[in-house]
Amino acid sequence: MAARKRRIASFIAISLMTMVMAACSSNNGGTNNGAGGQDNAAGNNKAGNAANTAGEASKPEPEQAKPVEITWWNFPTYQPVDGEVGKYEKQLIEAFNAKYPDIKVNLEMITFDGGPQKLNVAIATNSAPDVIYDAPGRIIDWAKKDLLASLDDMVTDEVRGDIAEAFWKQSMVGGKTYMYPINTAPFMMAVNKTVFEKIGALDLLPLDRPDRTWTFDEYKKALQAVKDKAPDVIPSGFYAKSQAGDQGTRAYLANLGVSRFLNEDNSAVAINTDNAAAALDWLAQASKEKLIVSGAASLAAGDVNDLFLQGKLAFSINYSAVLRAQNAPLKKAQFEDVLLPFPTLDGSKPKLEPYLGGMAIFNNDDEAKIAASKKLIDFIANDPEWGKKSLIQTGGLSVRNSITGLYDDPEYAYSELARQFITDPPTIADGYAEIRTFWFPELQRAILGQATGKEALDGFAEKANAAIAKAKASVAK
Repeated sequence: MAARKRRIASFIAISLMTMVMAACSSNNGGTNNGAGGQDNAAGNNKAGNAANTAGEASKPEPEQAKPVEITWWNFPTYQPVDGEVGKYEKQLIEAFNAKYPDIKVNLEMITFDGGPQKLNVAIATNSAPDVIYDAPGRIIDWAKKDLLASLDDMVTDEVRGDIAEAFWKQSMVGGKTYMYPINTAPFMMAVNKTVFEKIGALDLLPLDRPDRTWTFDEYKKALQAVKDKAPDVIPSGFYAKSQAGDQGTRAYLANLGVSRFLNEDNSAVAINTDNAAAALDWLAQASKEKLIVSGAASLAAGDVNDLFLQGKLAFSINYSAVLRAQNAPLKKAQFEDVLLPFPTLDGSKPKLEPYLGGMAIFNNDDEAKIAASKKLIDFIANDPEWGKKSLIQTGGLSVRNSITGLYDDPEYAYSELARQFITDPPTIADGYAEIRTFWFPELQRAILGQATGKEALDGFAEKANAAIAKAKASVAK
């Protein structure tokens, strides 16, 4: 318990600020829906049946498996079944219990809006779940604070070699594996193809190019066509109310300016270039000209996604194959949404951040629970039947190079192709949880005309670089 108390004390000291500002990514919510796993005591009959044969009376009976109870908290990772969030997870647990009847899994569904704060409170009050399915942004931060159990003993050489190094970089700290990577998809843009078909401007989209790459100027022409010919549709989205969905805003501006967000070793901000600053200035002006949604400074990622699902927005800037699948039943209008990479200033290949989902285990100082949690992760990721079913239910691609062709859908085929554009995301940078809190206020300043693009990006760089330096110094101690 002493080690755990030290970890919790460290967590509280480091994360007082981030407990307030730790909301993440998309608008895909779900109701908090606690559901108990199956309490199945089968298997107790097996112990000792064969041990009492003649001549073996003096041998000890085989040790019975002791029941273990673990808690799994899950964001809406899987698409709802019959409209019920969490129903697929219950089916997974039932199948898991058929193989491991002595492990009871208590499922609790958490939302993307309130889940991050609920996790922070649970950690700070010594009541963290045993298992979590999440993304590197939070998982690696927890690992750096010594809150997680290492998963190295469950990663085989075959699995290690079948997953790209870029994904392992997002799953490891100090040479140890803390997240078991499972599903992925490149984050990119989406376009309402139906709008362009209706206005006779489909030729303005790069859909006839195998890699669909395109330029900033081509994007501007597409926006102008929507404004001129479909006045009831907002050409493109943007948002800066909070850090939720920040992977969309940072990749959007970085690609428009042909810049990286952070430098290659994540030691400093790299997006405060003249080109990226000019792109941010254009964004502020485009908002005034109604080429970009008005009021972006007070819109959240979920607000913009809702506009897209209502058919009121031509381009969404925070999309992926995963979100496309999850959004399908949420559409309020009938239209075809297709994936596009972010345009770049010069038409060069874009840099796409990957969505990466995986599972981690909180070190709650109980080896039996850690061992049981590893069995659950292995079942979800690698079971011959449920591993594939679960991948498809996420709507994502496998992180395994050997597992492809899961879907008969051209947008998934394109998403597979677009993996060539994946770059390393800033989520693994020291101090990332604090870095992201400085991003959206500077975007707001630029959009509201309170700063030029260069002033806003330089302001972000100054604060973010200080956070990186502070985090590195803390790790060094």
